[in-house]
Amino acid sequence: MYPEYLVAPMREDLTKVGFEELKDADAVKSAIESEGTVFVMVNSVCGCAAANARPAAKLAAQSAKHPDKLVTVFAGMEKDAVDTARNYMLPYPPSSPSMALFKDGKLVHIIERHQIEGRPAQMIADNLIGAFEQYC
Repeated sequence: MYPEYLVAPMREDLTKVGFEELKDADAVKSAIESEGTVFVMVNSVCGCAAANARPAAKLAAQSAKHPDKLVTVFAGMEKDAVDTARNYMLPYPPSSPSMALFKDGKLVHIIERHQIEGRPAQMIADNLIGAFEQYC
C-alpha cells in the first residue's frame, strides 16, 4: 500500500470530476451489478495513469453520451475493491491502470495498460467515447 498523502491528489483528480471512489468489495459489486452502464477506472500511481489514463477518462466522461455511473478503484490501496473489480473484468489479466465499461453487469469494453502506455490521452478518450456511444 502507498501512503494516503501520496495517492490523495491522484484520487481527487477523478473524484473532483464526478467519479465515485469505491473502497470495498460490496461497493464494487453494487455498482457493477446495477442496471445501466458503469465505467470503472482502475487508478494507479504510475506515470501512464497520470499522463494518459486519468486525462482520457476525464475527457471521455465529458462526452454527450456517457455511462450512468463513473466509478474508480485504486490499485495498490483498497485490495478487496480492486480484486473484485478485476474479477468482473475476467478473462482479461489484472492491469493498472485500466478502464472497463459494463452494461447491466456485463463487461462490454475494456482498455488495458498496454493500450494506454505511449498513447495520447485524446486517442484513448476517443476509444472510450466510441464505446459510450455504442453502449450508453
